[in-house]
Amino acid sequence: MWGITIAAGAFALALVVMSGAFMGGAVIVAVPLAILIVLGAGLLDLRRRRNQAEGMEKYRQQADSEKIDFTARDRQTLS
Repeated sequence: MWGITIAAGAFALALVVMSGAFMGGAVIVAVPLAILIVLGAGLLDLRRRRNQAEGMEKYRQQADSEKIDFTARDRQTLS
């Protein structure tokens, strides 16, 4: 997992545990806040992964556009 995702999840869990320990109105604030933090961390992780995949696609396109000339020796080795 990504470091920020783990930190955000731990913070959200701490908020829920703290609100449960104090048994007050904190549950009303902490649970939705924890959900928002987890969703935000998940969206950031999703965006990071999408950017990585797009970067790899650019490398693939670059590799496809470069013409490779095989020598007779290469063709013999590949056969």
